[in-house]
Amino acid sequence: MEISREDLLLYAITDRTWLNGRSLSSQVEEVLKNGATFLQLREKNLSYSELVKEAVKIKEIAARYNVPFVINDNIYAAREADADGVHIGQGDASYLKAREVLGSGKIIGMTAHNLNEALAAQEAGADYIGTGAVFPTSTKNNTVPLPLDRLKEITDNIKIPVVAIGGINQSNILSLKGSGIDGAAVISAIFAQENPGLAAAEMLNLCKEAVNG
Repeated sequence: MEISREDLLLYAITDRTWLNGRSLSSQVEEVLKNGATFLQLREKNLSYSELVKEAVKIKEIAARYNVPFVINDNIYAAREADADGVHIGQGDASYLKAREVLGSGKIIGMTAHNLNEALAAQEAGADYIGTGAVFPTSTKNNTVPLPLDRLKEITDNIKIPVVAIGGINQSNILSLKGSGIDGAAVISAIFAQENPGLAAAEMLNLCKEAVNG
C-alpha cells in the first residue's frame, strides 16, 4: 500500500485504557470520522488471538474511511489480520524480517530516536519514521525528550516522511512549527478525551498549522 505524506498528518494510536465502557471500535470510528488520517492499533495487553480479532474489526472501519491501518510491533498479527502494515520499534523485529513476513505491498514504519537510527531505517526501506519523544510522555517509561533542533536535524536529512511522537497534545503541538515534520502521532490527546471525535477534529486543524505553518 502506497502512503503519502498527507496520510500521516494526524496519526492516531489506540489505547484501551480510556474506553470507559465503550468499545474500541466505536471510539476508532469517531476518531476516523472526524479527521484522523492514519491509525495504529497499539494494544500491549491483548493476547495474540484477541489482538487479531480486534485488528480485523478495526481494519474494516479504517477501510471505510480510506485510512491506512497498521499494527504496533506484531508482524504476525498484522499478516493474519491482513492489516495495511506494521510499525516496529528499535527492539522489535528487523525491517528485513517484517518485509519477509508481510510481503512487498505492506507499510512498514519504524521508530527512530536519533539521526543515525533514522538514516538506518530509511536505508533499510522503511515507508516512514516515527521519532521522539518530542515531549515527556506517560505512555512509555524511561523516554528522553528529543530537542527540537535534533528533530529538525532528522527531518532535514531524511527523505521519507517523519512523524513526531511523544506527549503531543493540543497545548504544545504548535511549538513543533518549523520542525519539518509531516505529521503528529497522538494517543491520549485523542483517546483519553471525553469526546475523542471532537478531540480528533481539533488535533487535525492544529496538525495542519504545525506542519504547514
